[in-house]
Amino acid sequence: MAAKKPTIQLFSLHGLIRSTNLEMGRDADTGGQVKYVLELGHGLSARKDIGRVDLFTRLIADKRVSSDYSQPIEVINDKFRIVRIQCGGRKYVRKELLWPHLEEFVDKTIKFIKRNHAMPDIVHGHYPDAGYVAMQLAEIFGLPFVYTGHSLGRSKQARLRDQGMSEAEMQRKFKIDRRIDTEENILARADLVITSTRHEIKEQYGLYHHKDVPDYQVIPPGIGIDTFYPFYHDMLDGAEQPEKVRYAQASMLKELNRFFITPEKPLILALSRPDQRKNISGLVQAYGEDLELQSMANLAVFAGLRKDIDAMADNEREVLTQMLLGMDKYDLYGKMAIPKKHDFEYEVPALYRIAAERRGVFVNPALTEPFGLTLLEASATGLPIVATDDGGPNDIVHNCQNGILVNVARTDQVSSALRKIIADKDLWERYSKNGILNVRKHYTWQNHTREYAVAVGKLTAANQRSDLATAKKPSGPVGRRLMKLNHFFITDIDNTLIGEDNSQLEKLVRLLNQHRKRIGFGVATGRTADSARAILKKYRIPRPDVIICSVGSALFYGNSSKPGPGWASHIASRWNRDKIVGLLKDFDFLRYQEEETQRRFKVSYYMKPGKDRLSTIHNRLLYHRCRYNLIYSHDRYLDILPYRASKGKAIRYLSYKWEIPLVNFLVCGDSGNDYEMLRGEPSAVVVGNYSHELADLKDGRNVYFADSFCAGGILEGMQHYHFIEKAAGG
Repeated sequence: MAAKKPTIQLFSLHGLIRSTNLEMGRDADTGGQVKYVLELGHGLSARKDIGRVDLFTRLIADKRVSSDYSQPIEVINDKFRIVRIQCGGRKYVRKELLWPHLEEFVDKTIKFIKRNHAMPDIVHGHYPDAGYVAMQLAEIFGLPFVYTGHSLGRSKQARLRDQGMSEAEMQRKFKIDRRIDTEENILARADLVITSTRHEIKEQYGLYHHKDVPDYQVIPPGIGIDTFYPFYHDMLDGAEQPEKVRYAQASMLKELNRFFITPEKPLILALSRPDQRKNISGLVQAYGEDLELQSMANLAVFAGLRKDIDAMADNEREVLTQMLLGMDKYDLYGKMAIPKKHDFEYEVPALYRIAAERRGVFVNPALTEPFGLTLLEASATGLPIVATDDGGPNDIVHNCQNGILVNVARTDQVSSALRKIIADKDLWERYSKNGILNVRKHYTWQNHTREYAVAVGKLTAANQRSDLATAKKPSGPVGRRLMKLNHFFITDIDNTLIGEDNSQLEKLVRLLNQHRKRIGFGVATGRTADSARAILKKYRIPRPDVIICSVGSALFYGNSSKPGPGWASHIASRWNRDKIVGLLKDFDFLRYQEEETQRRFKVSYYMKPGKDRLSTIHNRLLYHRCRYNLIYSHDRYLDILPYRASKGKAIRYLSYKWEIPLVNFLVCGDSGNDYEMLRGEPSAVVVGNYSHELADLKDGRNVYFADSFCAGGILEGMQHYHFIEKAAGG
């Protein structure tokens, strides 16, 4: 039997991603990561040993950007597509504003997977936001999780400190602590981290506490050598190029020449996003301070795409303003080109070849460079390089032997290296030849995807063996089970599932075990998760698929010791626990419950019964603009939760997330803290031993009041609704 071809889901949430005409350099979020994931998808889909490849990104419906980004599905070939998931609204926003909306992305991706029968074998997250999404999906479905950071938060934090940015400003602009915490969690969970260079592992991932947990594999990315071909191909007699390529060449020549007094000079080319890290101002200074270099060569800086600098983000506007001021300071008019736009697909390759034809140099003056894809593109066309000695360029120059590494903080080193290559014709020829040949030897997508396929093949094989070994055990990934279910039974524990009358409990347990394949089982309780598991084990009740605990303020899946982050993220909005505790501390009819009953999203009190006491609490909290949900039960227990939290709301969340219709839920309870979940679309059962707080539900639609107590009442309700029969049929 032939081995199964793995299905791979790639995740890259931010930036503008489409199959053609990438807007590289449009902003800080549309950089090398975008190109990498797209090329990776192309390369993997071309392999016979890889099944389907889906690239998940954010759906954007914004008049400021192309309508291409609003297509839910973009089919690239018969094995590769872009899937766009809407989250955090529809406007195009910078990546730091997406953090609060990642759980929405997770939930909607689950719905997509279920609707389209698109369960993957591998999930691969790119950058920490997408890494978080992939990590959650891996945990839910029991999948191998691959991660590529591209850049890392601790390195960025150190760099920003060196630049004088305060910790408060870092949090405001970049949410840096959240990013670093997420990266730590990713490293603790990842099965494999793919890096582009050895330097990344040591100097960047090495800064993290969980650096030694995952396996690492260095797989340098490739480039499209059919697109970035040697400059001399255009010079050969009879060379035929597509009209778009020829037009791009002519367009770029026209654009460059309008800036230069002597356009025939060698061309120093720089191409990057307008980011402080890219050190564009340092390059302008190096060129401006070296009159000999100015006499030898022109300088062209393509700093992203721009229409109006005033309309750009603060950091981008600052970078471009510095570039313009430097150009003016050193009077570089006629020697320096600063074009406003370029087409990535055709014009960028043309730029490299133009610079190579003029015996120029490509320069990357970035303060730090995790990899340096532009260096490979330039090298493939035969253009020698000068680059920062920090990060990825070390590997590139080591493998390609086609340039000089410098300390970019030393402007004299930058200018000296440029002069050396331009002045020495033999050196230029050697670097040019080495770049062309060695890029094809070390940096093709064929090489990259071959190593990638071997690495993920090992992960999928190990995971399949694990699945076979644990297939009959209930402790397997609960997500895979929930994907297959269309009916769900959820019950309160105390005085509902178990209580004074447990004579029918064994019969109920047998029924649940008998129909486990078709019916999900959950509990909704005021207990903690640990307490719920302990009491269920004591009575030999099957492990639930879902535990809604602490009166709906936490949700656990299966045997997981950690609450589901999706629910926690959902209910956290506008919750201020300390404020509520402070506002209620002077009420003498309230007594703060024991610490072991308190939770992050639950404040619990003992309350003495009395007239208008609930309204008094409401008035106090509402006056101070608190958002909350108040639950009173058994004439004694008062729980205050986030306004989005309750047993009932948690059930509705499960229905939404796993696409199990609410009408296919059977819910059972006995007291006031079950009130909300017993209302609405689910089939509701109130057991015979119910508290008077539920009496007014007798007139409600879809609520059955059983005569029997506890488990007997549940069985009676199941029979009333024909729940088992409906589940067996659907």
